[in-house]
Amino acid sequence: MRRFTPFALLLAACGVDDSSTATFSARLLPMASCGDAAVYMKGVAIERMNTRIDEAIASYERGEGCYRSYEDGDASGSGGGGTQQPQPPAPTTGTGTNNQVSGVDEADFIKNDGQYIYLAQNGALRIVDSWPADQTHAVSTTKLDGEPRKLFVEGNKALVYVALGDGNSYGGECTYGYDCDFSGDGTSTRLLVFDITDRAAPVLERQVDLAGSLITARRVGTAVHTVVTKATNAFQQLGLDYYIEDPVFDLCSYPGTKPPLQFRLRARTLYNQLRTENARKINTQVENTLLPWITDSAEPAEPTGPSCDDLYASSIPDGTAYTSIVSVDMLHPGPVKAATIISRPGAVYASADALYIAVAHSWQDATSDDKSTIHKFRISEIAGQTKYLASGAVEGRALNQFAMDEKDGYLRIATTDGHAPSPDAVSYMTVLNEVGDDLVQVGQIDGIAPSEDIRSVRFDGTRAFVVTFKKTDPLFAFDLSDPRNVVKLGELKIPGFSTYMHMLDDTHLLTIGYDADDHGSFAYFDGVMLQIFDVSDMTAPALTHKHIIGTRGSSSEALTNHLAFTWYPEYGLLSIPMTVCEGGNDGTYGQTMTFNGLMVFNASVAGGFAEHGRVQHAVAPDVSCGNWWTDASSSVKRSMFLDQFVYSVSDAELKVRDVGALGTEIVTVPLTP
Repeated sequence: MRRFTPFALLLAACGVDDSSTATFSARLLPMASCGDAAVYMKGVAIERMNTRIDEAIASYERGEGCYRSYEDGDASGSGGGGTQQPQPPAPTTGTGTNNQVSGVDEADFIKNDGQYIYLAQNGALRIVDSWPADQTHAVSTTKLDGEPRKLFVEGNKALVYVALGDGNSYGGECTYGYDCDFSGDGTSTRLLVFDITDRAAPVLERQVDLAGSLITARRVGTAVHTVVTKATNAFQQLGLDYYIEDPVFDLCSYPGTKPPLQFRLRARTLYNQLRTENARKINTQVENTLLPWITDSAEPAEPTGPSCDDLYASSIPDGTAYTSIVSVDMLHPGPVKAATIISRPGAVYASADALYIAVAHSWQDATSDDKSTIHKFRISEIAGQTKYLASGAVEGRALNQFAMDEKDGYLRIATTDGHAPSPDAVSYMTVLNEVGDDLVQVGQIDGIAPSEDIRSVRFDGTRAFVVTFKKTDPLFAFDLSDPRNVVKLGELKIPGFSTYMHMLDDTHLLTIGYDADDHGSFAYFDGVMLQIFDVSDMTAPALTHKHIIGTRGSSSEALTNHLAFTWYPEYGLLSIPMTVCEGGNDGTYGQTMTFNGLMVFNASVAGGFAEHGRVQHAVAPDVSCGNWWTDASSSVKRSMFLDQFVYSVSDAELKVRDVGALGTEIVTVPLTP
């Protein structure tokens, strides 16, 4: 008997003849109404509930454990007054956000415009006058309800993201994607648009509330495109039970004992009654609580409630979440535009006219667990043009946003199926093209680095560089000039691996990662490693310079978040947050913290790396010498340059130093409440 999934039932309800639903299709189906969406979500919830109860029955009959009833916990998962004073000329050079794509600004908790630094942290929007450097001072602190996360600044407007609610204990921002999931933290999101014409007295102009938690955001011109996800597992609030309590034959009293036949038969009856009651609770759930909603202070006539415009259902009901692309113009009034898919979120990449979400899935009908659907949305400088365009599928999972890139309308994506050290792990480079509603594979190279997995990716025009790791660091170079014929040109194997790669110039890569101690079949990660690679000959990439910082346990925010990596080409300076730990070796963590703060290096093709100096910061409570490599952290979170001055920022303070005398204090601005 053919099994009809919620998606297949929905197709039939919408009058679509789909005789091939047994074969996976990545294409999304538009929902005609909020009612259709609620029907779909209830179907997904009932299917998931039935699966859980089937598993519970089987476990009971095998005598595998003692269970108590519990609720479903499977969730996706002001300023001071005053007037502005005339300022000296602005700096001639400086650094901003380390954006992946030129012209596409990425949300961060810090922004600067050369004159002011804007910070969304510690319960407030803070504006710091940063020029002249030796007169750096806070000009306003605007307290905010909730937890400020990120912001954008464009001209005299600032858009601040605030998280509301308690969220969950396992969520949080995922930037690297190796050991974390792009799932959100269960909070809701508030967008606050301020007029900051008077930096000393920001004025709130607009408030937009979204049901989902913030995943990431991009700004193209004045249009801001925000990705949020809302776990629709609101069914957990209904108290759904998945296990029975048998007062006669209680597995808590007889652990590991297979129940006799009569008890197994009675248990089936009780479980089926539980199944019926759960379905009743799901079907009587108020529909509006299951749907995403948007409220906008600029549109007071619009009622508070669900937003079902441009809503699409996935053919894979493996997650109960809504993921929305919400677009709003920072400068110009106009309605909020949203496009929503009933799907878990994933890694997000955006060009100036398209945004892609790579959602990793576990497919029951596949021999491999690692496959991904790719959803493409149109974005632009006009917020109202946002819409869903097409979907496709690839083998494996994307590490992070740098695993994707778009050129001439083609999406290139690097993925890994499996995890090292599994001998079955393998990676792919795939090219997709939009054809109608589908993202169609037009080119691919597979079999990349068997038994290893991807640790970093960088695209540069028609070239791509991929680093994998198991015990050595293969750097692969690919030619993507012909989308239909992906060619691996060369590779280089060296100890360790890079977690982030940056184009130093047209023919050299500047990378950060970890050194490694080789043990034959595996390797231990060791100290933080900076490298420069010559890729002028793509058939023979070469390591030209290498610098090791500390030993195992040393850590940097820049290892897993590119926004903390600051390259200042005008001065040939690289600044990275660092926690340096010494005394570690060959799998043993160093326990002596010798430095915590910002490290600045001279970096060049000719001379390699030379430490320029350090800016000491106080050790944050969550910083230690015991970090696992994917949990890299440091007290300093960001840095920036204005002319010859470097600004280092932690959660507690902002420090200003002259790059010619980093050990001499100029200004320290406290950032705590």
